[in-house]
Amino acid sequence: MNLQVQDDAEAVARAGARLVAAAIQGGARTLVLAGGSTPARCYQILAEAPVSWGRVTILFGDERCVPPEHPESNYLMARRSLLDRVQPATVHRMAAELGAEEAAAAYAQVVEGLAPLDLVLLGMGPDGHTASLFPGSPALHSEASVVAVHGAPKPPPDRVSLGLETLRRAGRTVFLITGGDKSEALSRADRGEVPAGLIPSAEYLVDRAAAGELGSV
Repeated sequence: MNLQVQDDAEAVARAGARLVAAAIQGGARTLVLAGGSTPARCYQILAEAPVSWGRVTILFGDERCVPPEHPESNYLMARRSLLDRVQPATVHRMAAELGAEEAAAAYAQVVEGLAPLDLVLLGMGPDGHTASLFPGSPALHSEASVVAVHGAPKPPPDRVSLGLETLRRAGRTVFLITGGDKSEALSRADRGEVPAGLIPSAEYLVDRAAAGELGSV
């Protein structure tokens, strides 16, 4: 596992922001945003960085099937923390309020026109899920670029997610993971036992609390 351990969640967010800014400076043109509290803080920091956003196309790793103004919307979080404060070339929102199947089909056309994606940011849940790819989900076995997810174990049950193969083929994939409640899942990811551990080239920016169960830390 390509692991970088930071002292705390704030340090992870700052390291993530530096990484994204450097990647864009180095030529990355497509950036996939993750949901979650640690990415949100990363985006707030990134919004203040001297980044040439006019060259960047923004996409999303997953979305809940809710309207874009819903409090649970990943798009709303990204808009408030980053997108209202910078001017990317294009923002491709997942129109998940249309339903998982229709939204996945529409987003697949976008993704396939841009793939391979340059930089993908991901989070991880305490169960080891990433994007909306949950342990045991049939979506994990799909080769589709974007998948419709039904029956997610946390509400809402219907979601849209980039497919595992899209994540594996990205130029660079970086996880932002914080908190002691993620430590067991991170250990399982290190062994390839959960979705967050199924991207061999991924990098993991984690805090000490999340890294607690890894023997090498």
